Amino acid sequence: MEQLHLQLSDLRFLAPELTLVVSAIVLSVLDLALRKQVNRNILGWLALAAVALSALFVAYDMNPEQPVQLLQQSYRIDDFANLMKLVFLIGTGLVLFTGLGFVKEEHIAHKGEFYYLLLPAALGGMIMASSGDLVTLYVGLELISITSYILVGLNKKSLRSNEAAFKYVVLGAISSAIVLYGMSFLYGMTGTTNLTEMSAALARDFDSFEALAYLAFFLLLAGFGFKIAAAPFHNWAPDVYQGAPTPVTAFLAVVSKAAAFAILFRVMYAVFGSDDMRGTALFHDAFAAIMVVAAAAMVVGNFVALRQKNIKRLLAYSGIANSGYLLVPIGTQLSSGHLSNFTEFAFYLIAYLFMNIGAFAVLMAVERSTGSEEAEAFAGLYYRAPWTAAAMVVLLLSLAGIPVTGGFFGKLYIILGTLTGHHYWLAGLMIATSVVSFYYYFAIMRQMFMRSDGGGDVRVGVPLGVTIGVCAIVTVLLGIFPQTVVGFIERIFTLQQDLFMLP
Repeated sequence: MEQLHLQLSDLRFLAPELTLVVSAIVLSVLDLALRKQVNRNILGWLALAAVALSALFVAYDMNPEQPVQLLQQSYRIDDFANLMKLVFLIGTGLVLFTGLGFVKEEHIAHKGEFYYLLLPAALGGMIMASSGDLVTLYVGLELISITSYILVGLNKKSLRSNEAAFKYVVLGAISSAIVLYGMSFLYGMTGTTNLTEMSAALARDFDSFEALAYLAFFLLLAGFGFKIAAAPFHNWAPDVYQGAPTPVTAFLAVVSKAAAFAILFRVMYAVFGSDDMRGTALFHDAFAAIMVVAAAAMVVGNFVALRQKNIKRLLAYSGIANSGYLLVPIGTQLSSGHLSNFTEFAFYLIAYLFMNIGAFAVLMAVERSTGSEEAEAFAGLYYRAPWTAAAMVVLLLSLAGIPVTGGFFGKLYIILGTLTGHHYWLAGLMIATSVVSFYYYFAIMRQMFMRSDGGGDVRVGVPLGVTIGVCAIVTVLLGIFPQTVVGFIERIFTLQQDLFMLP
């Protein structure tokens, strides 16, 4: 169903996005109207309700008989977008919930802004996931970027937070400009901003614009590489993650990264990986370049993480390595024997969401009790908060890829897909770097179990405790019943309609 003009009846399909828009406006006005002494946690609960309602609307539209195409495919509601939107909303909901148990005046100067600014940030990711056009793509990209800049700098009393926000704004603006520059070349060569029309036009005139086509691709890869914090475009991440309030860091590490991956997946396959482009040299070179970036991210992320003593920086480099793992299903492309790229990507992304947010929630609990983000703050955690330490062990084992966890099967599916595509060097590198990661993940466990008590009891509030427990349980369930999730993804997802955006 395709609409050339947006009609009133089409607003039903935009219910998830409109829910966040209306809620963000209402909460911002309510924040201004409330007295200073009123607890802003009420805004957090309302924001959480808005996210839950938006997720229900997305789930209702799941698995449509035919994708909905609005404004000549500028905006699509298909299962690719719906699956990614659920990831964004679940991640945002967990971050909001952890904020209820962590956000204090000494951490964030204006708690209300933290709660309602997460809504437009999540909205930006949702717009990116549904984009079938460069214009809507860039609108979503800038929406999530601008709100993220503000969120990083919410702790105005901290010089480190101010430095992180300044660095993020400058480098983020440069990366957005690089993306826009690459888009301008694509538009100039094809005369359209529609992704599917662009692919056919680019293939038709490829011989005339070969050099510019390569330039456009590498500009987009560099710009999106910054957004997902993949080496060699990763230098901003450790400083920004360390300087931002910890719930914001969790949002950047999961939701913001997932949104960039969603549009990277769609652009690379809809424009450069389509059947129209298959006969061009760029078709093969583009995916080879993605595999090289994936390899660089895995190597740099894991080896530099070995030297980190600050847990936020360690998780930042862990995130860089995981960006490499998530790039592998994109870079290995599709073949007659390997059509499950998106399934592998989506399963690992879901596992990454829970194990990463859970790890940040444990860090929030330790940070709130000790005032430190260093590894030494975890000393004797098992004796101070045994259930929290046990949950952290599960999350770290999943991040390392140890059976039986969601992270293990996520990596296993990606490795098997890589071997099916005969990219043996990439599979070997993924295994080798995963082994390297054992050292720094187990170093945290050593602090928790083999070091003397580093202080008093760690007080884990209800929101943080629930988040940690849910993330640990889901991580284990993903390891016990991986085929349930994989079967669900494969049952509703179709390559032609949902990835290549064909009728």
